[in-house]
Amino acid sequence: QVQLAESGGGLVQPGGSLRLSCAASGSIFSIRSMGWFRQAPGKQRDLVAIITSGGSTTYADSVKGRFTVSRDIAVGTMYLHMNSLKPEDTAVYYCNAAFQRGLRTENSWGQGTQVTVSS
Repeated sequence: QVQLAESGGGLVQPGGSLRLSCAASGSIFSIRSMGWFRQAPGKQRDLVAIITSGGSTTYADSVKGRFTVSRDIAVGTMYLHMNSLKPEDTAVYYCNAAFQRGLRTENSWGQGTQVTVSS
């Protein structure tokens, strides 16, 4: 019902910036919230930021003040503006969408985009 595709990852030096994009396709008007998660090798997939259809945002403490999540509901696109990047931000970043299918809430995931912060 909803498909996601991330882009914008790459290699960045500490203190640098990146903007990730997540393009949703399919039943985009059924999306209730979207979020960014990240997973480093040997680690679990952790929440980075969430934005609801109403525009409310939630951030992990580790990125608060440095990352900003935004979205364009009309085209189903979500962004993650990452500033003051640190080596510990290195991970595969995944886009997630929670959407309504009938009376059921389901989740879709993108394939991930690699962010590497290193000198």
